[in-house]
Amino acid sequence: MVDFTVKDLRNIALIGHSGAGKTSLIEAMLFNAKVTTRMGSIGDGNTVCDFDDEEIRRGISINLALAPVEWNKRKLNLIDTPGYTDFMGEVIEGLSVADSALVVLDSVAGVEVGTELTWKCADERNLPRLAFVNRMERENADFQRVVETLTDKFGVHAVPLTLPIGSQSEFKGVVDLVAMRALMGAEAKPAAIPDNMQEQVQQARLALIEAAAEGNDDLLMKYLEGEELTADEIVQGLRGAILNRSAVPVLCGSAVQNIGVSALLDTLASFCPSPADIKVTAVNKVTGQEVELTPTVGGPLAVFVFKTIADPFIGKLTYFRVYSGEFQADSRVINARTGQEERVGPLYAVRGKEQKPIGKVGPGDIGAVSKLAQTQTGDTLVDKGMPLELKGITFPEPFFSVAISPKTKSDLDKLSSGLARLLEEDPSLRVVREPSTRETLLSGLGDTHVDVASHKLAKKFGVEIELATPKVPYRETISKVNAATYRHKKQTGGAGQFAEVALRVEPLERGGGFEFASEVFGGAISSSFFPSIEKGIKQVLETGVVAGYTVVDVKAVVYDGKEHPVDSKDIAFQIAGREAFKQAFMGANPQILEPIMEIEVTVPEQFMGDVLGDLNTRRARVQGMSQEKGAGVITALVPLAEIQRYATDLRSFTQGRGFFTMKLSHYEPVPAHLMQGIINAAKKEAEKEKE
Repeated sequence: MVDFTVKDLRNIALIGHSGAGKTSLIEAMLFNAKVTTRMGSIGDGNTVCDFDDEEIRRGISINLALAPVEWNKRKLNLIDTPGYTDFMGEVIEGLSVADSALVVLDSVAGVEVGTELTWKCADERNLPRLAFVNRMERENADFQRVVETLTDKFGVHAVPLTLPIGSQSEFKGVVDLVAMRALMGAEAKPAAIPDNMQEQVQQARLALIEAAAEGNDDLLMKYLEGEELTADEIVQGLRGAILNRSAVPVLCGSAVQNIGVSALLDTLASFCPSPADIKVTAVNKVTGQEVELTPTVGGPLAVFVFKTIADPFIGKLTYFRVYSGEFQADSRVINARTGQEERVGPLYAVRGKEQKPIGKVGPGDIGAVSKLAQTQTGDTLVDKGMPLELKGITFPEPFFSVAISPKTKSDLDKLSSGLARLLEEDPSLRVVREPSTRETLLSGLGDTHVDVASHKLAKKFGVEIELATPKVPYRETISKVNAATYRHKKQTGGAGQFAEVALRVEPLERGGGFEFASEVFGGAISSSFFPSIEKGIKQVLETGVVAGYTVVDVKAVVYDGKEHPVDSKDIAFQIAGREAFKQAFMGANPQILEPIMEIEVTVPEQFMGDVLGDLNTRRARVQGMSQEKGAGVITALVPLAEIQRYATDLRSFTQGRGFFTMKLSHYEPVPAHLMQGIINAAKKEAEKEKE
């Protein structure tokens, strides 16, 4: 196996909208590099990167995949990422270890919602990027329009690096504007530039030279003084322009026809930054100071974990990138997060599902290791005594939830461990137990994300679950003071039971919880029975009085009562306290409280009216509106009951371009005209559970 120097490595994430052809493009690159003998296809389910059963079944990329390629004596670590917005967590993982991004666009659709979201993720990491306009063989393909859209949409200097020769069914090659030659067909045969393209090529070449000059101050001075730039200087300038993000070079081609792919590989190898070009810092956990990491073999070991998968053959497989030092197989390292030692077994070079054992992974490179005991995605592995930690990965908050339940008793036994392994593999999922509804909630970034997770649970971990819309975690409270007395008297053949409790309920402020107090004087009830009364009341707090929801913001005050010297006991006062509380509660104008969510909706400006109109139908109270980079941002307070499936609805009427975040704001009373419906539904549900 060839050992590549740091300067010969390229870590490139392919990003873009689902269906733009990222996976097919990697197939063509693997074929051109003679890694494979034939190009796989999405339709046949035999591509290198989409090897998971769910990916093959659905025909879309779901998981991040690695595809290293050797080209022009350089190693390109290609990272294939999903384009479907539900799997944005995988994109973030891939971008966390990339030094540059290749944005793949469809020649007809151009910039789509997946392009916008993944571009924003690349912006957050300040990643240099290039673009590739794919599928030039399609009807209505328009390279120039896509280039202009890139400039208009993202405010970048998009400059063509290749031009298409022909278009749609007549597409047959590309013009390389650096080498100034035509490359024809899948073989990329050099040829003369067509006569009818000479003027277009000269204009594009001039724009390219200007972009190259702007990437280097010395070259800019030379260009402004009227001197010609050499081919090497153009390459040097373009590398600088990409690195400082002053330009986004755009290439074109067809992955399925393998046209323009060789020119793309040449460009990635020549122009993309290496790990040596990118500044990376870690934090010294002892001093708290930032330390710049240099990708050298002799540097302190710093290995970043960016992906964890459950491999059916070798168990847990951990993907990593080495930022400094050299990671050796069969060694020992320290997990910077836990401080615990990890035993490192074999290391692997990964391509799709293929895993090739290797002895070491050098600085700047990417690999995998199996069976690490405690290490999770986002962790840093270091040498003993070296307290360095790289910045972890921040995943978006999930906003689409389902209630899950095991299908069988066997599934119940395996559910906890299955969910733990699922979350380890996909940290963008969340699992929480909602105590008020007694439901387990699985949350993700959309309905497809959650559906895929449930299939993965069944296929990989052998746990089948049923999905349902979650119950809204309503609360019960009161709005006025009321009192009631309850006598519990039970006489059987033996010892009897007796207790009488008079208590008053009072409303508390929101968030007041529950308070218990006594105003009994003169020994009407012995002090030893007050904990029993409180225990009985607390049973009601959990099960509810009106509709079975948790009771909150209530104070119970015992002010009188009676006891019997023989028959009064703990259980009697529990029952009396519970029933007195229920009666007092029902007479204190009970209310049902509903959770109110604060949501922030971001949509293109043309959909603002539709979104506002829809929010009005959901009992929303708009708190504010603003503009942010060509998009409208709406902040509103909305009852959770009205937005249980808002993620799906928002995508449908914004053509997939709208997204939102939400968090709990507060609880407030349900409108009177809706309260009875909630009570009736709760009673019906309770009767169904008894059957």
